[in-house]
This record gives sequence, C-alpha cells and structure tokens, in this order.
Amino acid sequence: MERHAPQHQGQPVALPVEWRVEPGLTDYPAAVAAMEARVAAIREGRAPELVWLVEHPPLYTAGTSARDGDLLQPDRFPVYRSGRGGEFTYHGPGQRVVYVMLDLKRRGPDVRRFVTDLEEWIIRALAAFSVDGERRDGRVGIWVARNKDREDKIAAIGVRVRRWVTYHGISINVEPDLDHFSGIVPCGISAHGVTSLVDLGLPIGLPDLDAALRAAFPGVFGATQWVEAEAAEERQRA
Repeated sequence: MERHAPQHQGQPVALPVEWRVEPGLTDYPAAVAAMEARVAAIREGRAPELVWLVEHPPLYTAGTSARDGDLLQPDRFPVYRSGRGGEFTYHGPGQRVVYVMLDLKRRGPDVRRFVTDLEEWIIRALAAFSVDGERRDGRVGIWVARNKDREDKIAAIGVRVRRWVTYHGISINVEPDLDHFSGIVPCGISAHGVTSLVDLGLPIGLPDLDAALRAAFPGVFGATQWVEAEAAEERQRA
C-alpha cells in the first residue's frame, strides 16, 4: 500500500522529513520528553517531521492496554508506563527502535491506515534481507513463520497521536538478548515466541537495517525530501 503524497499541479510534493540516527543508548524518559517537544514543534510548524532511530538500555514499557499480570519479573529491568497503544514490550541493545513523528493532518487523518503503513514499511525493509514478514489478524506487529507449527514476532508497533501528529512507533529485533523478553508476556501473547534477524541466521547490523528502512520509506509514505539532522537543527534555530 502506498500513501499518496500531497499534489502540486498534478505532481507529488516531497514532504521534508528529518532522518536522525542517535548514537549510543538513549534514556527512555528523555526520549519521551524529546518526542513530546518535537510533536508540539511539528504541530506549530516550527520543525519538520522526524524519523528518529535509537537504541535503549534494557527496559520494559507498558502500553495503555498492559495487564499487570503480564509483567513476570518486575525487578529485572526498569519499567516505564507509556502513553502508546499496546501492552508490555522490551527494549534494549541490539534492537532498533524507530520513533515516527508525522503530521497526519497533512498526510491524511487516518490512524488505522498509519498503523497499516508502519506494518508495510517493516515488511518491505525485512524483504531487503529475504525475510518474509507477515501480518496476523488480531495480533499487531510483524511475524516470521519458522515452520508449520511455529511463528515468532520480529517487530512490534505501538503509537500515540496528539492533534494528528504521531509519535512512539516501531521496534525491530536485530540482535537483542532474546532472553530479556522472558520477563514479560510480550504484547500480551504467550502462545508465540520472539526472534531477531541474527536469530534467523542473518549477519545483519543496525546500519544495514537503517539503510533498508530509509530506502523503503518513500514507497509507503509518499515522496520524501530527507532532511539530515544538522540541517534540521539549523532550520529550528532560524
């Protein structure tokens, strides 16, 4: 599914989107505060939309539908209550978290379609490594069939929308410690496991996934004019 970009004289308008890859490990509360500030700036026209790629130290987050009983080891890692949709999930080194801040008022005020677009974006990025990511009815996220009796989750989705600007986003397992997921019931689903690109036997690093995500983005979200982080900072100061 391809989102149609705004048109000018019959031609797609390439919307400016900042692409930022954060070095090191990003503190979760600081990330949430930064997203909230950026959402306000996007809404007010002071900053471009943003795709922000981070890694977090080991932690659990609880979405708005999280059940206390799904937190199996509450003292294992820090636990943060999040305003995103969904249930419990794990973030940690080796997992790419992508916070997606887009203005749906410009792109089309349809949250369900936005979630579907996020799914399609992940599927296309995984396809660059010959991984067949799949949707499942009633289970948000992207799944990989291991054999006829087993399928594992490789990517999670949890979003929030404030005045039609999105934030939070997706996480894709590249090479996290999969044992860390055992402290929760991931996304409230106990009948299936989790996997990663490396667990699937692929020698993939975060930069490889980042490149695949960047390449797949315009085909899903429409014509895009990438703004590098330094240029975006100069634009905000102007």
